[in-house]
Amino acid sequence: MSVVSVEKSSFLANLFCLGPYRYLIRTAVLGMVLLSLSRLALVLWQYDRVVQTDVLMQLFVQGLRADIIVICLLLVVPVLLIPLASVRGLGKLWFQFSYLWCLSALVLLVFMELATPAFILQYDIRPNRLFVEYLKYPKEVLSTLWFGFRMPLLFGVFATVILSLLLRRIFKLGQCNAKQWSAFKTIGIWCLALLLLFAGIRSTTEHRPANPALFAITSDAMVNSLVLSSAYSVFYAIYNLKHEAHSSQMYGGLPTEHMLKLSLDWPWLKSYQFTNPNYPTAHWQQAVIKREKPLNLVIVLQESLGATFVQSLGGLAVTPELEKLKLQGIWFENLYATGTRSVRGIEAVVAGFPPTPAQSTVKLSNSQQHFTTLASILKSAGYQTQFVYGGEAHFDNMRSFFTGNGVEQIVDQNQIQNPVFTGSWGVSDEDLFTTAHQQLKALHQQEKPFISLIFTSSNHEPFEFPDDRIDLYEEPKNTVNNAVKYADWAMGQFFEKAKQSDYWQDTLFLVVADHDSRVYGDTLIPVDKFHIPGLILGADTQPELLNTLASQIDLAPTLLSMMGLSSCHTMTGRDFTLDKTSPGRALLQFENYFALMQQGPQQQELVILKPDGKSVAGIYQSEQQNLQLSKQPVSLADKNKALALVQLPSYLYREQKNFSEASCI
Repeated sequence: MSVVSVEKSSFLANLFCLGPYRYLIRTAVLGMVLLSLSRLALVLWQYDRVVQTDVLMQLFVQGLRADIIVICLLLVVPVLLIPLASVRGLGKLWFQFSYLWCLSALVLLVFMELATPAFILQYDIRPNRLFVEYLKYPKEVLSTLWFGFRMPLLFGVFATVILSLLLRRIFKLGQCNAKQWSAFKTIGIWCLALLLLFAGIRSTTEHRPANPALFAITSDAMVNSLVLSSAYSVFYAIYNLKHEAHSSQMYGGLPTEHMLKLSLDWPWLKSYQFTNPNYPTAHWQQAVIKREKPLNLVIVLQESLGATFVQSLGGLAVTPELEKLKLQGIWFENLYATGTRSVRGIEAVVAGFPPTPAQSTVKLSNSQQHFTTLASILKSAGYQTQFVYGGEAHFDNMRSFFTGNGVEQIVDQNQIQNPVFTGSWGVSDEDLFTTAHQQLKALHQQEKPFISLIFTSSNHEPFEFPDDRIDLYEEPKNTVNNAVKYADWAMGQFFEKAKQSDYWQDTLFLVVADHDSRVYGDTLIPVDKFHIPGLILGADTQPELLNTLASQIDLAPTLLSMMGLSSCHTMTGRDFTLDKTSPGRALLQFENYFALMQQGPQQQELVILKPDGKSVAGIYQSEQQNLQLSKQPVSLADKNKALALVQLPSYLYREQKNFSEASCI
């Protein structure tokens, strides 16, 4: 072999090895290739959605930029420790560490990208904070994956193992020795590496570093998520967890006094006196309906029962029992959920608390005690308070939130005897309602008023329920439409028993969804997927069709007034027994977007706040289920009105001004 050949071979070997940067450089190159190929596959899969946005080339260019950010983040620790590679006796240890770190980083990228298609199918977006939150509940999640997504799960595990072994072989390519660089050479190149790493993570020369909002290049949230990698999306969600109390600041900020003034400037709040500076939303709500003895309250919170499944609301004909019941009470024709999670629905229905970009207050630390809820209000009025759930009440932190905020008795799966069917999420809805009926009879016999929250779960993936209960809507059995129909049947059985019971005439019932199932769409906010059914019946309730735009946070004040219970509380929702004529409003939180929807003469008008501090106006036509964004800028007054409403709950939580002990004096 000639001297030239030997020198050329030696040069290529050194170039391939690159000293202490051997595995770091390979990780960067392999990571970029993996993420780009994954993005290409996802774009081809969702091509119909992507092509409608007309940002195909921009998606890949910005995607490359986002990938550089996440890869630089993954390499921060080994790059910072590179000087150790030049320390005598630590060189070999350094190479072993960098090899394991970099291989683990690539395996993580592979796993997250392989998990992405199934997550998009379920939530119409890349893995995000919801992915992180579910990691707290391995039993429920693994059970759901095994029974509802078995093939994708097995394929994902198998593919992750195979690709990991392939990456390991690529890492071992080349004959590299562990020869140490001199300290001068190491430090010199290290300084350059730190500069490049900083530039890659920041990704901009603006005063703020790049974040996911920078890559929101379309009005389709799912397409925007394709710009990112799943690892980046999840990392950012974890990072944001420490900013929960100030989460609404992503939209901008208003001075506190101005924010409070705008938040309370609604027609239905004009008759209240807000006189306590320590608790600015505390007020005395005088019940419109006078009763010698206030009614009991039972809330049936239906899992994932959106308008999608209610024929009279434009959905499928899979809730015949609910359609019968709606003729016997006050039916909310135009009711909207505040979010897309069960805890968000609990927060709105039970606590009357508006949504923020942060986690629901059901899960936040400062709201685990002394937080205003219907249970805390009614407990102070001498009510017995109860929560009945077919699964394990610790899920989503419900047990802690309820027991710390007025609920005295928790009845969950462990207390339900001899269930006829048990699935991944607990016992069936018929077992739940059988137990609830027994509990309500026992509570009524004690001759004390009571509140009971009944939370269903059969309408939850993997959609398991007993055989031979309903005529299936479709084949195969375990589909969402069949599960909804079964849940509706079980609820119908419960109300047949309730009407014949002693407690019926003394009890007000609310049937409402926590949110819709699979909330997604090709618009910035899929407004139609926030539309939910709501029904108040029981006792002396007269049938009524309520067309006014309403939010879940309006239900608690309305229920208190119908029960005949006057009280001091901090909830700012609307009492529909007091005001039925003013145009309504709804508050919608979808991912990092917040919308204020107000009732216009012929359609709903929206102001949507974006995480980059900008806003956009929209018109929603409910009959066509169509949201059209306007090219006209949002007026400062309209933006501030929306900003005040999303800033208020963040302020109340952060400053702990939503206490159940709040005084109205």
